[in-house]
Amino acid sequence: MNVVMADNRSHVRRVLLITLLLNLFVMVLKAVVGWLTGSLSLLADALHSITDSANNILGLVASRFSSPEPDRDHPYGHQKFEAVGALGIAAFLGIACFEILQGAIEHLISPSHVPVKISASELWLLLIVLGVNIFVAFYERREGLRVGSPILIADAKHTMSDIWVTISVLGGLIGIWAWGLQWLDVVLAFPVALLVFSSGWSVLRDNIPSLVDQMAIAPEAIHTIAMQVPGVLNCHDIASRGVVGRQTFIEMHLIVDAVDVETAHRITEAVEARLEERFSPVRILIHVEPPSYTSDHITYEPKG
Repeated sequence: MNVVMADNRSHVRRVLLITLLLNLFVMVLKAVVGWLTGSLSLLADALHSITDSANNILGLVASRFSSPEPDRDHPYGHQKFEAVGALGIAAFLGIACFEILQGAIEHLISPSHVPVKISASELWLLLIVLGVNIFVAFYERREGLRVGSPILIADAKHTMSDIWVTISVLGGLIGIWAWGLQWLDVVLAFPVALLVFSSGWSVLRDNIPSLVDQMAIAPEAIHTIAMQVPGVLNCHDIASRGVVGRQTFIEMHLIVDAVDVETAHRITEAVEARLEERFSPVRILIHVEPPSYTSDHITYEPKG
């Protein structure tokens, strides 16, 4: 049975274009204020925002090639293109983390004698930046969950990390503006880096299982559903991959109580219908075996 997901790529691209424009606005505003004030943490935050824009561009490219429709060259569809794009986002986050830490450590080793100067109007500009980041994160996450797009969900996580980064930097700059605590600018660069790393690790963890074909559904669950269908004597060598709710592939061997092809086909159709109802969208490949065949292996087991 072949169930194909709806193609939501045009909607994903529209969301990415909107967030790209907003992220470019945020990046420029942070860079300008950081340059005017001489703030290391704010310039690091602007660097983080550069990765936001790069991620949007990467997402647009990945979405262009991630059609759920199978074709001759990609008979299993193109869903992994989005997962690859999400890994690219994780890589960008890693680069941002390294750059932030490098800048902070260099500043500690060779501190600058130029103090950070911040005004109330510049703080208000950063509050606008924070508001834009919050909107982008929740808008992208909502749309990503609605259409089932991993690239939007991954990018929303990245933007969420940007929110905490901006809050941390803003708090430090308020401390400098109100009490002259210059050391806050360097100290806060370190938690910024940790937040960036945490976000990248989360994106990596969510997408690696799909790329390495990790089990998507417990074989015992598939076995239980199949055994509920009349005519099924047993099933074994069950395998699954993909992401439940996005696109799943199931393979299995089915022992049926049938002496003719038509009866065996009817039983396998019933099994496919049950599995589709539970795990849709799903593509299922069933190898039918006669009643005399026996096997106790529900799934694949290591040899030796």
